[in-house]
Amino acid sequence: MTRTVDTTQELAAFLRTRRERLDPRDLGLPARRQARRTPGLRREEVAELAGVSVDYIVRLEQGRGLRPSVHVVEGLARALRLARHERDYLFNLTRQHLSGADKPATAAAPSLARLVADLAPQPAMLMNHRFDILTWNGEMARLLLDFDTLPPPQRNAMWLCLMHPRMRDFYVDREGALREGIAHLRAAWAAHPEDEAMTGLIAEFMAGDEEFARLWAERDVEVNGRGRKVLRHPDAGLIDVHFEVLMPLQDSDQRLLIYRAADDASQSALDRLYTR
Repeated sequence: MTRTVDTTQELAAFLRTRRERLDPRDLGLPARRQARRTPGLRREEVAELAGVSVDYIVRLEQGRGLRPSVHVVEGLARALRLARHERDYLFNLTRQHLSGADKPATAAAPSLARLVADLAPQPAMLMNHRFDILTWNGEMARLLLDFDTLPPPQRNAMWLCLMHPRMRDFYVDREGALREGIAHLRAAWAAHPEDEAMTGLIAEFMAGDEEFARLWAERDVEVNGRGRKVLRHPDAGLIDVHFEVLMPLQDSDQRLLIYRAADDASQSALDRLYTR
């Protein structure tokens, strides 16, 4: 099977960007008399910190088809001060561990569909790793969109945020919401390189949305399981919500998203919305 993700080139670019973002002073490295021509660490410094040769770092960053061992990947993660999600991304790129099957679910298991319905009146929906929306309750449909009116290919949270006219201004902090979603999507992309549908979505977003292309190029990797967002609903006004993302143990590539009002005013707005 042909890979839809060129993990060799992505690994090269990821290592370069992580190296260039580091400040040598934060790592206690000695000052150099000669001015640095590029930001961040030199390859020689990464090699020393990771316990590998400079030539090895050069070949990795040139995408010359190396597959680092677990020991080397651990050394690179330490040297580059990778956060946990970035470390997981590095391991996925080097194919040292894989997460789950490469064929995502296209429908919710009956038990999960019942759970989403039972979570009412809290808005809830279930997505697979590429943000396809598998099932939702009525409260989530009233808050976001009537998903039943959309063709199945458009029932994707990232597609809606980027492409649907109503959703473009739905998040008060639109860039923050996109950044978060793109960082999650990049982690899923590395974990599922044979997922042609996801690769096609990313290509569509890259071609059709300059903001997505700009943020995707930054190569942020993070899977955020909880937080707070302010929503701009066309009928109910501003709604401040906490969100929680849970992973079913038997369906670990799926994500259960639950919203809860963050304050009394937001709860009142939700109550009015549900009784319309």
